[in-house]
Amino acid sequence: MANTFFSFLDRKHTIAKPGYNRWLTPPAALAIHLCIGQIYAYSVFNEPMTRVLGIAQSAPQDWKLTTLGWIFSIALFTLGASAALFGKWLERVGPRKAMFASALCFSGGFFVAALGIHLHQIWLVYLGHGVIGGIGLGLGYISPVSTLIKWFPDRPGMATGMAIMGFGGGAMIASPLSVALMDHFRSVTSVGVAETFLVMGAIYFAFMLFGVLTIRIPAPGWKPAGWSPKTGLKKQRLVTTAQVDADTAIRTPQFYLLFAVLMLNVTAGIGVLGQASVMIQEMFSADTVGEQMAVSAAAAGGFVGLLSLFNMIGRFFWSSLSDRIGRKNTYSLFFLLGAVLYFSVPSIGNAGSIVLFVICFGVIISMYGGGFATIPAYLRDLFGTMEVGAIHGRLLLAWSAAAILGPVLINYLRAYQIESLEMPPAQAYSVTMYIMAGLLLIGLVCNLLVKPVSEHHHYPETTAEDAAALPKSDR
Repeated sequence: MANTFFSFLDRKHTIAKPGYNRWLTPPAALAIHLCIGQIYAYSVFNEPMTRVLGIAQSAPQDWKLTTLGWIFSIALFTLGASAALFGKWLERVGPRKAMFASALCFSGGFFVAALGIHLHQIWLVYLGHGVIGGIGLGLGYISPVSTLIKWFPDRPGMATGMAIMGFGGGAMIASPLSVALMDHFRSVTSVGVAETFLVMGAIYFAFMLFGVLTIRIPAPGWKPAGWSPKTGLKKQRLVTTAQVDADTAIRTPQFYLLFAVLMLNVTAGIGVLGQASVMIQEMFSADTVGEQMAVSAAAAGGFVGLLSLFNMIGRFFWSSLSDRIGRKNTYSLFFLLGAVLYFSVPSIGNAGSIVLFVICFGVIISMYGGGFATIPAYLRDLFGTMEVGAIHGRLLLAWSAAAILGPVLINYLRAYQIESLEMPPAQAYSVTMYIMAGLLLIGLVCNLLVKPVSEHHHYPETTAEDAAALPKSDR
């Protein structure tokens, strides 16, 4: 029985039969991404986890917030590292086995972390949600994306947007679910976190298993009816029909230019996401806009929720738009519009316009999410579909770098200006906003330097035919 199930996970058993409807694939991808997107809502556990021993209030032996903050950082770092490490394995064994491994790791992380809560051993929580769960995040992130690109060669941006939109929206489900479960399990002897972890681990495994059982990959040589790979070359001159393997891709300048493009786009957004609540309260405090117009903690929480919505919508909107205007043009728009908006934020804050402030950051965060959803299609355009999952996995190390760079720029510059320069908190973000705008302009230059991959990097079996199909200006 066990052998039968594990053989069912093999790549050969995931190949779709003739007549299979490719639109059945996106729900399988969403089942994975809506689950692993829970990591963006992890902060709801932080405060209760500081009271695991004291229950009503923190006891001297309870964990500090600074200690708990490492869980999120370890998870995101492991996401990028595992995606880079296991990307080629994914391409070899197929999405079903990789997604099953993701479900085991992501859900298993909850169970190990629950044991860590029960024994009050922080290293077990780090191991569970940080390392084991982080591996599940990395495998789950790249598995369905690679598959959708192969199913939708005519609309790769829209396809990746459908999946990665789920990752951005996962927190909107996880946050209220987590709070409701903790409320249900809370008692005089427990804050309800360990019990919540056990239930969520079981729930997420069941939903991820749906994705595992329903995922399919197209048969070799399959393409949408009436579509030809060469039809996209007129509109998007970077698009190739050649193939580049992952080991060769990381030796091309295009890979490192896109690494910088992703890292700089993410850096500009992730720092804001981490400090959105504090930032809007400090920029629109009673001292700056008056008591009646000041932003309360509850309103700031609503602002954070709104940014999550823009993050999710942006992942589908911008990646779908990239199918029409091209990936390079889409990223150029991200960098140009983002730089203008960041330059404008200090003036908007000084003018006391909360509405314009919210709109600016809503658009900025939509482009942050759109960058994640568009980059897999950008990679597919340049390197083909053969090992796009492996290439995407390695590029996600840019996310790990940005996860450190962005918060450092926001947090440490703010602290330095307030503590050393005695600057009012409302003004402490101005320099940071200008630096973010500058980073985006550097990203624009990197994006403009992206050219088609040289023919000598193409996989031998496709070099001659596919090189001949490219316009002369792209050779």
